[in-house]
Amino acid sequence: MTNDPTPRRLLIVEDDEAFARTLIRSFERRGYEVRHAAGPAELEAVLDGFAPGYAVVDLKLGGGSGLTCVQALHARDPDMLIVVLTGYASIATAVEAIKLGACHYLAKPSNTDDIEAAFGRAEGDADVGLGQRPTSIKTLEWERIHEVLAETGFNVSETARRLGMHRRTLARKLGKQQVK
Repeated sequence: MTNDPTPRRLLIVEDDEAFARTLIRSFERRGYEVRHAAGPAELEAVLDGFAPGYAVVDLKLGGGSGLTCVQALHARDPDMLIVVLTGYASIATAVEAIKLGACHYLAKPSNTDDIEAAFGRAEGDADVGLGQRPTSIKTLEWERIHEVLAETGFNVSETARRLGMHRRTLARKLGKQQVK
């Protein structure tokens, strides 16, 4: 990737300004031309006159979903390599991200090395090892919660209603289970 003579253009869609600045500086040091959008509302303006070949999209953007950005970016350029970053990793959101056009899905904390490696692994690997651990009830509950969260665009109140759970109970579960 580093010997490519064509300019490497990267779009970062991240609402955490400090994390975005860190990623921007790190990728610029690696020779990328980088632009930043804090969320879906800024996406079109940033893309005006800028055609990235790579994108890093945070899954949860200011209470909304980065999946809409993944969908819009993939529709704009199906060859763009899109990596989704999240502190709320789940199988449901990973599957949806890939279906919508992401080439990879990484749980935070991830660094520039992890992201750049994910761009290089855009093709699937049929030889990846299979896990031997059975799924626990807590994991199944966590997956179901995140599936409904994704369906509701990360609306906690609506997710709690659909799951038949008190909103505070759901918020407590989300606070305990964050992927660090």
